Amino acid sequence: MALDQKIRRLQGPILVLGASGFVGANLLRKLLNYRDDVFGTISHFPAWRLEGLNDENIVAVDLLVNSNLNFLLEKTQPKIIFNCVAFGAYSFEKDSQLIYQTNFNLTAQLLEKIAACQISCYVHAGSSSEYGDNSSGPEETDLPAPNSDYAVSKIACANLLYFYGKKKQLPCANLRLYSVYGPLEDSSRLIPNLIRHGVEGKYPSFVSPDISRDFIYVDDVSEAFIDTALNLKEEDYGESFNIGSGQKTTISDVAKVANKIFNINTEPVYNSMQNRHWDISDWYANATKAQEKLQWKAKISFPEGLMKTTEWYRGLDDQERYHQSSKKFGLDTKYSVTAIIACYKDNQAIPFMYKRLRETFVRLNIEYEIIFVNDCSPDDSEQVIREISRTDKRVIGISHARNFGSQSAFKSGMEIATKNACVLLDGDLQDPPELIETFVEKWREGYDVVYGRRKKRQAPIFMQIAYKAFYRTFDYFSYLSIPRDAGDFSLIDKKVVQAILQFPERDLFLRGIRAFVGFKQIGVNYIRPERMFGVTTNNLAKNIGWAKKGILSFSYTPLTMLSFMGTLLLLVTLLLATIQIISRIIFPSSVPEGTTTILLTILFFGSLNLFSVGVIAEYIAKIFEEVKQRPNFIRRAIIKNGEIRDAYNVFEN
Repeated sequence: MALDQKIRRLQGPILVLGASGFVGANLLRKLLNYRDDVFGTISHFPAWRLEGLNDENIVAVDLLVNSNLNFLLEKTQPKIIFNCVAFGAYSFEKDSQLIYQTNFNLTAQLLEKIAACQISCYVHAGSSSEYGDNSSGPEETDLPAPNSDYAVSKIACANLLYFYGKKKQLPCANLRLYSVYGPLEDSSRLIPNLIRHGVEGKYPSFVSPDISRDFIYVDDVSEAFIDTALNLKEEDYGESFNIGSGQKTTISDVAKVANKIFNINTEPVYNSMQNRHWDISDWYANATKAQEKLQWKAKISFPEGLMKTTEWYRGLDDQERYHQSSKKFGLDTKYSVTAIIACYKDNQAIPFMYKRLRETFVRLNIEYEIIFVNDCSPDDSEQVIREISRTDKRVIGISHARNFGSQSAFKSGMEIATKNACVLLDGDLQDPPELIETFVEKWREGYDVVYGRRKKRQAPIFMQIAYKAFYRTFDYFSYLSIPRDAGDFSLIDKKVVQAILQFPERDLFLRGIRAFVGFKQIGVNYIRPERMFGVTTNNLAKNIGWAKKGILSFSYTPLTMLSFMGTLLLLVTLLLATIQIISRIIFPSSVPEGTTTILLTILFFGSLNLFSVGVIAEYIAKIFEEVKQRPNFIRRAIIKNGEIRDAYNVFEN
């Protein structure tokens, strides 16, 4: 039967999980060529393998958030599910917890949900890695010998499917895929590297010439999924099937085929790259069971498949972009970032902040998390954060019991941050998230603190002058050097964050504390825009309060000035008294007419005393606030995975 006829015979709708991956993307594209009721999931946009497809067929959802599975199944109502989600197949994907969470936990949650539904078939993308060291043409019933966390997780899935198929009569199967290659494969892999170098007339680096693989073209694999959904019998529910060509192809064989296709004149250099710990000399499939039970057999030979993939590569409009899409090194976990956003009346801005932050972190290819701190905002910020966290496990929300201010909000987020640096941003989008790219660049150069310096701000002239005057006055009066025009917007290395969190003071002024702790710091100029939504929550009184907070926290100048003025006025008073005494001795009959002068003098000294008492009172009030040792903030709730949890029962996975 022709492939198009097979696809049209499938019962729909059809759901492809992990459609942004290599196998999933090819399978989704193949299905969409002949029908419209097919949906593919991606974790986030952009997904380069799915460019050009209709957005209606793509669902952006974080499958590791349990509640999202209910949302996805309700939205798509699938009859057939092809699960191509996997983590750990690449050498750089080493996070064992994430391997088991992605491969096994997700599968367990999914099977539990679909067992109660009337689905036609569930087909799981397993792996030949399940056999581990026992990889020489094994039959599906042979005992595995796992040699990696990835292999163990895949074996666990196979056993779980066997249980659901045999004991719960769920129409499901596990396809143990061998070395799949073809269009859209990650450019860091062997075959894309072979083609890239081959078109240039040379060989790539090779491991040992005796290392072997069972190479199977991706179109054959896509057809295996389709044949399974069409031909799986009840007696085979829960079974595993080897999906491979059955041909053992060594690295030296690969070099020979490449030589014929690309006419390479040089000799291949073997052992020029290190073997991976799972590289086995004899690694090939016995696909007899799939042929007998599923009526599937690989059709495309390795030379033919390599030619097809080469034609696809030559036809790319931007080959360099394809190479840059490589996941060779995975996400950068060394320079990981926690973005902490203080939110108050920012419900409209929060989705835009999230989108811009996510796009920035994707461009940087770094591990990240986003913490929105809802500082008891009177709008629906909490629900907005909840909806975002439901679709992205990297998003965490904090709700305070009352409004404690942005400084406490930042500290609240810093306390639970898990990445190697924190970026502090206001929730009104006046701090452009795109500047984080420059922050990270400076961080990689060795700076521990990178702060945004407001070269210019889009605000009324009066406010611009007032802000500049404050920063210069603050810097002049402070007993340490405070960067001018620098707000809270900054990237702070983890060790600096830990130092800041040791400060016990209650009346926080983070930009001053940031300067106080030292370390290697640098500023980055930017233009601060106006709020995107709503009206600013700042006013003249609040700005005066900020000025007082900064000066009282990091300057003794007001007290010093009072001491100086008191000393100066004492000397002036003594001088005037001396002059008065001498005048009375020399001119005893003269009586000065000084009633107005006396009144003004009394008012002056009285005002000065009140002012002095007021300044001293400000310092005493600050001392009073500190000695009470009340907390900087009180968390009411934590928002994770679309759930609002009591703040005292959070951080439970």
